[in-house]
Amino acid sequence: MSSTTTTVERAFEAALYTDTHDALDAGASILAADPAADPELDRRGREFVAAAWRRGWQPADVVRLVRRELDDVHVRLVAALIRAQAPDDRARGPRWAAQLDELTAEEPPRTDRFTHATTVLELYRLLLRLPSLEPLDEHAPKRHENRRPASRMLTRIRALLAKAEATGFPEEAEALSAKAQELMARHSIDEALLDAQAPAKDAPGACRIGVEAPYEQAKAVLLDAVAGANHCRAVWNEAFGFSTVVGFEGDLEVVELLYTSLLVQATTAMTRAEAAQRAGGRRRTKTFRQSFLAAYAHRIGDRLARAAGTQMTDDLLPVLATREVAVTDRVDAMFPETTTTRLRGVTDEAGWTEGAEAADRAQVRARPPLD
Repeated sequence: MSSTTTTVERAFEAALYTDTHDALDAGASILAADPAADPELDRRGREFVAAAWRRGWQPADVVRLVRRELDDVHVRLVAALIRAQAPDDRARGPRWAAQLDELTAEEPPRTDRFTHATTVLELYRLLLRLPSLEPLDEHAPKRHENRRPASRMLTRIRALLAKAEATGFPEEAEALSAKAQELMARHSIDEALLDAQAPAKDAPGACRIGVEAPYEQAKAVLLDAVAGANHCRAVWNEAFGFSTVVGFEGDLEVVELLYTSLLVQATTAMTRAEAAQRAGGRRRTKTFRQSFLAAYAHRIGDRLARAAGTQMTDDLLPVLATREVAVTDRVDAMFPETTTTRLRGVTDEAGWTEGAEAADRAQVRARPPLD
């Protein structure tokens, strides 16, 4: 064993297997005194990252957890480690590649050696203790060679949602979101019909979507509503701040798009409602916001389901039912044990009323099928 390896092992033995600050200081002191150990320390960090992938974690999951548990300097450090490990990793799917592309390019600031070693050990402590997660498919589903590209449809959906987020008029935002949901429903139906005609049918996939504090319970309900309206299922992991959404690839894409957009719109509407409450002499409260988002999520689920239903015809029901069974089977296989959770803090009547009204301003009426 080389002297640099011995240095790293001594530091790890001192710092990584206990939570005390004294142990962390001892390990950092060992590393700070031996600059020659830096390459080995970096190599071990890449090993920790690779071990996280073997336990079912993905880049966005790790970055999300580090951001929640530690500081920005740790986020930069783990992003640098993930980028450094990527060339040694096996080929993975486009969703994984997109997560790598979103990593911050800023290197962590170099301070004194002791401070840097402390930061590294704090991060490694977290990476070392990551539990195993349900594994996700890391390759894009195989597509039938005659499938038409979905890029134009998704481009139209993104454009509608961008307009919904940008407008200052709640009624227009909700109408644009409803139109986007109709397009999403048509997109899902087209995918289902093509899949039914393909010699080798696609299987449901899964992705993780961050559900960040604060008000994460209400946000998880909103994501569940969006997933359900788009033939997907969402399972919330409160401990790690994400929901796993299971569905067919085309549906997963639109769930990510719509959830992100509706979250922006809900926050905008909530801010506007709070301003009105303050103008009336009421102070802003956490329960108001929690109740607002819970009501918004509840009502928006009904609206999305009605918008999706405008595209449904009797001849499509068997095809979609087959896909629903496949999604349910995949959820049951991934999550054999799940529990239900009651929303906490939904006690503010004004918040509930304002949230429901924000989701109800523009009633979604049935529209003719899209051309």
